[in-house]
Amino acid sequence: MTQTRAAQPRIAVLATLLVALIAAVLTPGRAAAASLQEVTGFGSNPGALKMFRYVPDGLPAGRPVVVALHGCTQNASGYGTGSGWLQLADRWGFSVVLPQQQSANNLSSCFNWFQTGDIARGQGEAASLAQMVDRQLADVSGDRGRVYVTGLSAGGGMTAVMMAAYPEKFAAGGVVAGLPYGCAQAAGSPYVCMYVGATQTPKQWGDRVRAARPGYAGPWPTLTVLHGTADYTVKPVNMTDLVKQWTDVHGADRTADVTDSVAGYPHQVFRDAGGRAVVETYGITGMGHGQPVDPGSGSEQCGSAGAYFLDVNLCAAYRMGRAWGLG
Repeated sequence: MTQTRAAQPRIAVLATLLVALIAAVLTPGRAAAASLQEVTGFGSNPGALKMFRYVPDGLPAGRPVVVALHGCTQNASGYGTGSGWLQLADRWGFSVVLPQQQSANNLSSCFNWFQTGDIARGQGEAASLAQMVDRQLADVSGDRGRVYVTGLSAGGGMTAVMMAAYPEKFAAGGVVAGLPYGCAQAAGSPYVCMYVGATQTPKQWGDRVRAARPGYAGPWPTLTVLHGTADYTVKPVNMTDLVKQWTDVHGADRTADVTDSVAGYPHQVFRDAGGRAVVETYGITGMGHGQPVDPGSGSEQCGSAGAYFLDVNLCAAYRMGRAWGLG
């Protein structure tokens, strides 16, 4: 009888905890903090990529979607955090798709921006990325008119691929230390493209984009490019070639309409005949190969410093997000 009485308070406490747990599960309330989630079954996935996404808590329907592509040796989670895109998603209210390469496709976890079978519409990695966009828009009821794609290095090369092969899906793209569409094919080798560049006229560059989506009449995505002047992995000539390629696609000349500096770095804007900004560039003086970040809590700061995330007092994600009207 003594044991029974001693057990009664413990039973009461357990019962109270059980009721509280059931209430927490069944009662709608504050959700757990948002985190990166893997998404499976997003399509036929011919490129055999992985899909991750970040959706801020309480994100309403009709918000933008940003696709952020990591560089070689990186992964989805590290790129989302280091670049600052997840930080800005919480600050400004949009969702992020973070594709991830698998070592079975590329030993260095690079997206295959140079493989013909992965850069054509309806094939390989490009098709997998397009399927991720469709799945994300359906799941979060995102704004189809405000989908953006960006990436670093090999991810930047795949950004140009998606802008060319699936232009109807993206309002704009952002290439960081990346390469123009079809560069490996034009140069005869991805390494020649990276270290030397390809000899093409603006029209030849533009024709490569137009051939990726035959018969497409526009509108084409606008482009923002950021590249370090001391990048010896992907030479800065690739930013010059991106300008040639995408001004030609937009029918704009190659004389900058705005030439100034942002955070002390050269900045240019190229406008089309209608006065719309179609290409924007930042040459990050003295920066090597990596993603520009500016860690801190200031309104223009984002990202965190690390391998290939270079603290240069300018956050690439912030500059792109402002250009795209996300902020």
